[in-house]
Amino acid sequence: MPNRISTCALLALALCVGGGASARASQTGSIADLDARARASGNRLDVARDVGDRLFATTWPAQVLQVSANALEGHLVVGIVISGVKFHHPMRRDEFIAEVADVVRQVFVNAPEVEEVDVWTNVPISVAKGTIVSGDLAMPTTRVVFAASARRGETPERFAARVRVGRGAYWDEEWSRTAFKLGT
Repeated sequence: MPNRISTCALLALALCVGGGASARASQTGSIADLDARARASGNRLDVARDVGDRLFATTWPAQVLQVSANALEGHLVVGIVISGVKFHHPMRRDEFIAEVADVVRQVFVNAPEVEEVDVWTNVPISVAKGTIVSGDLAMPTTRVVFAASARRGETPERFAARVRVGRGAYWDEEWSRTAFKLGT
């Protein structure tokens, strides 16, 4: 019996060590690659990861949090979630719009099969301790403060101009007033 326990212990140790080695080997990619894998979602993870590889390689003033890619009946849409808090430096509204337009441009350049890019910006919502935040009874923990969509063929300049005047874009007025420290 002691030999059996020792054998089991050695087998468990070998699995742990082997698993650790393979875990280290998979972590040899860039930080952008690791972020792209961790922050990808949707039914086309390959596209989400490819787009994420490019987006997460850049330090954006407003942080890109997640990339999703979903295909349905031959149509492919990418969704980008951007943080609406803790910008890397104070931003003006025009700078935020320029960033969103550049993110959209990069998606279309790096994923030619994508037809539409949806971008939304979230801010956290305070929830009481003990609140259910996952599952069927989950309470929301974020709220959308900005949303816009771009279709392939729309230039980044036209997209930015449209979003700037609020056409085809949602802006939470209070967030927009307080998030941009430098004015418009």
